[in-house]
Amino acid sequence: MKSHPIHNFGGLPAEYSDYKKSKTVILPVPFERTSSWIKGSARGPEAIISASGNMELYDIETDSEVYKKGIHTADEILAGSSRQMIGKVKKKVLKFLNDGKFVVVLGGEHTVSLGSITAHAGHFSNMSILHLDAHSDMRDSYEDNKYSHACVMARAKEITENIISVGIRSMASCELENIRRENIFYADDIRRSSDWIERVTERLSGNVYITIDLDVFDPSIMPSTGTPEPGGLLWYETLDLLRHVSGKINIVGFDVVELCPSKGNPAPDFLAAKLIYKLLSFKFI
Repeated sequence: MKSHPIHNFGGLPAEYSDYKKSKTVILPVPFERTSSWIKGSARGPEAIISASGNMELYDIETDSEVYKKGIHTADEILAGSSRQMIGKVKKKVLKFLNDGKFVVVLGGEHTVSLGSITAHAGHFSNMSILHLDAHSDMRDSYEDNKYSHACVMARAKEITENIISVGIRSMASCELENIRRENIFYADDIRRSSDWIERVTERLSGNVYITIDLDVFDPSIMPSTGTPEPGGLLWYETLDLLRHVSGKINIVGFDVVELCPSKGNPAPDFLAAKLIYKLLSFKFI
């Protein structure tokens, strides 16, 4: 397989996207093998990067221009199987971490997170995972595949027990035995609580990796996902959480996955790009 050309996140010129000078590396992984409903997440990374070229690069909230710290867009990773992809992502992310880079992985289906989570857990001690998702993804196996998108957090749990899941509103009963109730913040609980952000943050360890399945958002603002679920988080409450976590905990890396671009509606693509830029702004303010 040959990789097709992909332009720089933010549409940045060479001055701000050179690898050696960049603090952040964007790693596209257009992998999709186990999607069980709406297909198209393999097109997600390219759509996000394309949309990002239309962002204003001054962030009002943080009064900053994080792109000036450098954002390099790496070559995309292609693979023929889940195991191969996970291994390739782990190897590449470890290389970036050893070079002192902050890594953002773009999926693709949620399985792409595993290689990045494994690499970060091996590089940083005392690492927890903040998991934003509509689904708990805690099945041990789905459709006879332990590396399905529906099993990603069950596999992550084998790396670290400290997983805090936020926005959950859909799961199978077989997943209940795999979750710790005190570490799951259901969407219905969130809307009834005034202190949920503080309680989420209190449960995180000193280093946190954030994995964001875009179906955590309500379909009214994020319809372009493989499994849209009603009742999701909205833009500002999600930013409130990420800003608060960034101010209290060391974010070591993150991924954004499960965008299924919709022809004729680029708004969700732009939301994903803006979310990445906002989180980088919070991280490096």
